[in-house]
Amino acid sequence: MTLWFVFALMTVAAIFAVLWPLGRNGRDQNQGSEVVVYKDQLAEIERDLAAGLVARPEAEAARVEISRRLLAAAGSEAALMPAPSLKWRRAAAVLALVGLPLVAAAIYVPLGSPALRDFPLAQRERGSGSGSGMAQSLENLVAQVQQHLEKNPTDGRGWNVLAPVLERLGRFDEAVRAYRNSITYNGESAERRSDLGEAIAAAAGGVVTAEAKTEFERAHALNADDPKANYFLGLVAEQDGRKDDAANIWRALLAKAPSDAPWRPLVQSSLARVGGGSSMPALSDETIAASKDMNDGDRNAMIRSMVERLATRLKQNGDDVDGWLRLVRAYLVMGDRDKARGASTDARQAVANDSERLRQLNQGLKTLGLDG
Repeated sequence: MTLWFVFALMTVAAIFAVLWPLGRNGRDQNQGSEVVVYKDQLAEIERDLAAGLVARPEAEAARVEISRRLLAAAGSEAALMPAPSLKWRRAAAVLALVGLPLVAAAIYVPLGSPALRDFPLAQRERGSGSGSGMAQSLENLVAQVQQHLEKNPTDGRGWNVLAPVLERLGRFDEAVRAYRNSITYNGESAERRSDLGEAIAAAAGGVVTAEAKTEFERAHALNADDPKANYFLGLVAEQDGRKDDAANIWRALLAKAPSDAPWRPLVQSSLARVGGGSSMPALSDETIAASKDMNDGDRNAMIRSMVERLATRLKQNGDDVDGWLRLVRAYLVMGDRDKARGASTDARQAVANDSERLRQLNQGLKTLGLDG
């Protein structure tokens, strides 16, 4: 209460200092104005003339100039400072003095958190010093949010904030509960369903259980392009021994993904793990760039060998859209645009009977500049 009383006094003092001039009579306003200065100058000229300090012609010229400035200043002040009503000024001062605190309180009460406990400086300094301090800060945040949710269990935004923090702290069972409440009070979405499935899998030690699979399938039904749901459905296929299905899911995911998607390396490594991308890394930009340090004969032989191996594999398995795109891209990096166009033609013929793969291929070729 003492702190609030001090704040109130400070507010009243600040408002009073600003509004005090409004309650004063305006009779003294011209005492320091230009009009007073010019009047003093006229009087001084008269004194100098009487004392013989200036000649009469000079005195007359100065008097005319100062009189002109006096008239201009008087007219300007009359236009800019009309005499206000003292009664209305005092009424405005009283209204501001009483009204501003009331308006501030009316805004703070619904939006502020007067009951929120303070966060001691020592704890804040410890929290900014190390990773353990960051974890402690997260624990403090969790504790505050949980206290809030105990009193407001239907606050969907609170559960939405709490769930990912619990998951980051490794408290997966609690994260599962928080995600379920987030869905209950915020509504269903593909992102929330896939987040819930991920938390369930994490609680099971990384195994995509039947319960987690159900959540990913629900997320996929809400949004077929949800990357997290598709990645974990690929893991389900891999767990079941269906490596080809897993590879197909992940290839389709990569074909639709932006080039700067942060999860691309994870999907690519998973694809290589199931045998869907074992020969692809050999045609990376880094490999081809490194070949520039070789002599012409060795470099050409190495690149030709890599391209031929990939081309041979694609003739045997023409359904690999990502492989076709890598082959075309390798030809373009080598500067052989004719072979790149030939490979794009072969690729379209290979997947002509699969509309989805053909769409993915055409999209990739367009990105490479071969959409014709």
